[in-house]
Amino acid sequence: QVQLVESGGGLVQAGGSLRLSCAASGRTFSTYTMAWFRQAPGKERAFVAAIRKASGTSYYADSVKGRFTISRDSANNTVYLQMNSLKLEDTAVYYCAAGSSYSSIYDRDYRYDYWGQGTQVTVSS
Repeated sequence: QVQLVESGGGLVQAGGSLRLSCAASGRTFSTYTMAWFRQAPGKERAFVAAIRKASGTSYYADSVKGRFTISRDSANNTVYLQMNSLKLEDTAVYYCAAGSSYSSIYDRDYRYDYWGQGTQVTVSS
C-alpha cells in the first residue's frame, strides 16, 4: 500500500502562485508514475500533470502548460506542483495520484492505484 498526503492548497488571487506537495509513504518503491488531477465543482476529475519517477519525464494538460511545473524529490518521496499565473478556472480540489505499474497512458485516472485526500485551491479575482 501507498499513502499519499497533499498539502499547500489555499486561497490566492488571480495571477498569484501556489506550490502543492504530495508526500508518499509505504511501498513507494512500487510506484512508477505520480500525477496531479483536479476536480472543479460540478465537473469530472481532470488530468493536470504527471511525472515518471525514474526518468523525470513530465507531461501536462494543455490548460496548464507553461504555467504549472511538476517535480519530484525522490529522496523524500515527495512530488510538487508549482502553480504560477493562476486563473479563476484553476479553482478545484487537487488530488495526488500514484500508479504502481508502467503504462504509456498517464492522463486517465483509471491508470492510478493510489489517491490522496485532496487539497482545495481557490483562485479569487
